[in-house]
Amino acid sequence: MADYQVIVIGAGPAGYVAAIRCAQLGMKTACIDKWINSAGKPSLGGTCLNVGCIPSKALLDSSHHYYDMNHHANEHGIQCDGLRIDVAAMQARKNNIVSTLTQGIGSLFKKNKVTHLAGTARFINAKQIEVTTQEGSQQTVTADNIIIATGSVPVSLSIAPVDNEYILDSTGALALTEIPKKIGVIGAGAIGLELGSVWSRLGSEVTVLEGLPDFLAFADRKIATLALKELKKQNLDIRLGVNVVATKVIDQQVQITYSNAQGEQEITVDKLIVAVGRKPFSEGLNLAAIGIEMNERGFIKVGDDRQTNIPGVYAIGDVIGGPMLAHKGSEEGIMVAERLAGQKTEMHYDIMPWVIYTFPEIAWVGKTEEQLKAEGITYKVGQFPFMASGRAKAQGNTSGMIRVIADAETDRVLGVHIFGISASELLAEAVLAMEFQASSEDLARTIHAHPTLAEAMHEAALAVENRAIHA
Repeated sequence: MADYQVIVIGAGPAGYVAAIRCAQLGMKTACIDKWINSAGKPSLGGTCLNVGCIPSKALLDSSHHYYDMNHHANEHGIQCDGLRIDVAAMQARKNNIVSTLTQGIGSLFKKNKVTHLAGTARFINAKQIEVTTQEGSQQTVTADNIIIATGSVPVSLSIAPVDNEYILDSTGALALTEIPKKIGVIGAGAIGLELGSVWSRLGSEVTVLEGLPDFLAFADRKIATLALKELKKQNLDIRLGVNVVATKVIDQQVQITYSNAQGEQEITVDKLIVAVGRKPFSEGLNLAAIGIEMNERGFIKVGDDRQTNIPGVYAIGDVIGGPMLAHKGSEEGIMVAERLAGQKTEMHYDIMPWVIYTFPEIAWVGKTEEQLKAEGITYKVGQFPFMASGRAKAQGNTSGMIRVIADAETDRVLGVHIFGISASELLAEAVLAMEFQASSEDLARTIHAHPTLAEAMHEAALAVENRAIHA
C-alpha cells in the first residue's frame, strides 16, 4: 500500500492548490517543496508568493503611492512638502506580506491535512519519490498518483549573465535596497514593465529595450497604443525593435550595446534587469529515467487530462507550457484533483484572463481584432473611454478605455480589452460573461451601479450597437 494517494511536487499556485483540493476530496496527500527563503527556512508558495506576483504587487502599490503623492496630491489640495521614500521600510512591508501569505499556506495545509515534505524531489520510479532535505537527509515516499508542479525560472541571456549585483533577474530587481540612478530593462513584457514601473516611480531613469517592433504585440492594438503613450508620459523610455548584442560591467556600471534601425547604440546604467520571459523547471526530477516525454523546449507533454505518457503521473502549471499564469496553474491543479476523484471537470483555455499591473493596468480576455480577422470571423466593436466616466473623473484617473468585441451574427462576446484604472478587477465581469456565453446585449441590459468604474463596461457593451449614452 502506498504512503499517499497523491504526492504533489512543488508548492507554487499550481501545486499547493492541487494538494489542498486533493485533500478536500478525501485523498491522503503530501506536497514536496524545496523553496528556502532568505532566512534559510522552508517557504511555501513558489515563485509567485516568494519572489513573483505578490512581492511585485506590494512594491508596485508602494511606489504608486509615492508617485501619486509627488505628482497628483496638489490636485486634491494635499500639500506634501519634503516627501521622501524609505526603501528599507518599503522592502520590510513587502517581506512581511510575503511572510504572512506563505505561512498562511502552511496553515491551510494543516487545516486540510496535507503533509508538507520540505526538500528536493527525485523520481526513483513512477510511484516512488526520494526526498532530500536541506540538511541532506533522505527518505523515500510512495504514491498512487504524482502531480508535477515545479513551475518555471527566468530565461537567461548569455550576453547578459545575471550576478544579481549589477545584472539582475526579477528576483534581484525586487530586492534592491537603494534607488539606482539609471536602470536598463531587457524585455517589455509584463515583468519588464512592472519592474521598470516600480523603480521609475521612485526616481530611477528607466530605459526598456524590447526586441519586437510592436509594443505588446499579443494585445489589442488600440489598447497597446494607448498604454505605450501613457507609460512614456510616466518617463519610461521604451525602445522597440532593439537587439541587445553585448553587456559589460565597467566601474560598477553596466554598459549595454544594442542595434536598431539607426545602427549600433550604447547606453550605460547602474543596474540592468533581464526580463525576457521564463522557461520550465524540472531539473533534478530524474524524469528521463522514468521515460516522461518532453518537447524540444523542455515542457512536459500532457494529454487533455494533464496526464503525462506515464500512467498516474500528471503535470500542471508553467512546467507544461501555455500561459505562464498563476491562476492558470491553480485551475489546472483543481481540475486534476477533481478528475482523480472521478469528476468531469474541464478548463476553457480560450477564456483566460491576462493582466499587466502597470498604472493604469492593462487587462484582457478572449480574442483581439487581429486574431478574429486572421480567422475570418466577422465582429462588432464597442468602446468607451474612461475620460467619460464620472467615477474615473472623480478619482482623477481617466486614461484608457474598455473595448468589447462581439460576434457580428450571434452577438456573443468574443473578447474584452481594457486599459485603465482597476482593469484587473473590471475584467472579472467580462470573464464571467464569456464563461456563460453571454452576448453584448446581456452586458448592456445588466444594471450597473452609479457612479462606478464598471459603468464603463456597460457603456462599451451598449456601444457595440451604437447606443452608448455617455459618449
